[in-house]
Order: sequence, then C-alpha cells, then structure tokens
Amino acid sequence: MTIKLYCMGESGNAYKAALALELSGLEWEPVYVDFFGGETRTPEFRSDINDMGEVPMLIDSDFRTSQSGAIQAYVTEKSGKFGGKDREENYEIFRWVLWDNHKLSSQAGMTRFLMNFLPEEKRPAEVIGFMQGRLKAAYDTLNTHLEGRDWIVGDGLTNADLSCCGYLFYPEPFGFDRKEWPNIDRWLSNIENTPGWKHPYDLMPGSPADRA
Repeated sequence: MTIKLYCMGESGNAYKAALALELSGLEWEPVYVDFFGGETRTPEFRSDINDMGEVPMLIDSDFRTSQSGAIQAYVTEKSGKFGGKDREENYEIFRWVLWDNHKLSSQAGMTRFLMNFLPEEKRPAEVIGFMQGRLKAAYDTLNTHLEGRDWIVGDGLTNADLSCCGYLFYPEPFGFDRKEWPNIDRWLSNIENTPGWKHPYDLMPGSPADRA
C-alpha cells in the first residue's frame, strides 16, 4: 500500500517529512490539505485524519503518525536510511532534531507566517523583530557547527539535516539570507545536490501562487 502524507507545500514541517519520503525510495503520495481554507480546523479532519489538527500526517496501511520528527523516524525504520552508524550518532541526530523543532523551525515558521501570510496591516512589527533576533542566534549556532562539516552528523545525509533544512529553502522573506551564512549555504547546496532532491513547492501541492 502506498504511504499517504497529508501535507501542503507551504509547510516547512511537512517538507521535512515529504523530503525524507522522497529520498528514501519508499512509495508515497502527497494528499493536499487546504490549511488556509480551514480544513485542519474541521471536526472531520480532526476525527478522521489527525486529532491534533496539523500537517504533516502519515498514514501507511494501519499505521499512522503525525509530527515531522516521528514521521522521519518511521521512514528511517522502514527504509534503513537517514539514521546514524551507531548509538552515539543516533542520539546526536535526535539532539539536533529536537533543537531544530524548538530553536529553528518553530520560530522560522512563525516568523515566515507573520511576514508573508497575514494581511500587511496585521503584521506585528515588534514580534517579528524579536523573532528575527532569536532566529539569528539559531543560524549562528548551526553555521558554527557546520564549520568544516558537510553534514550536521556523521558523513552523510541524516534526519538532522532533513529536519534543520525544513524552512531554509523557501523563497518568502523572513530574515534569512543563506549567503550571509557561508557554512549553512554550503550545507544547503549539499542537500540540493542529493539525487532526488526537490524544492518544497515542487514536492508537495499548494503554494502562495495558488492563492494569488
């Protein structure tokens, strides 16, 4: 049975799961969720798809899970890819996934939403400025860690990379210019050059252009 991933192109968290699936070689298909049309807030979505009212959501026959980190772990379990070579590397991958979820993606996602998907008159300038300051600290942490490294953990692509890159390929402005962070820029190029890589708007249905 083909794995179904409930997702939308605008979601960096969904992108983490979709990219893991795409590069794993597993058979999967995206199922578009109309977040901006309120689909995730309907009783039907919460009862039939995901009680947390979020994307991404993975359904594989009788197995289902949400949250990008959990989906990535499932992809690794099923495909044997994107994990570490030993216990130490697996915990290091897990550490960076948790760091990303707390320090990078959560704040990048919110900042990008506030700056691009709210009406201009409702964009909270002080909040955006505060969030961008916190994001710069996260970019600095990642950029410093990547000095002399091709990948976040070990010598190949892992769930640490797939998690941390989730929002960094999007074209909408949110205070991130990869050219200002040379180690991040080089690392993102490594991911882009991975066979099978796709941009989020090419990998999943749904983009700002659809609502223009």
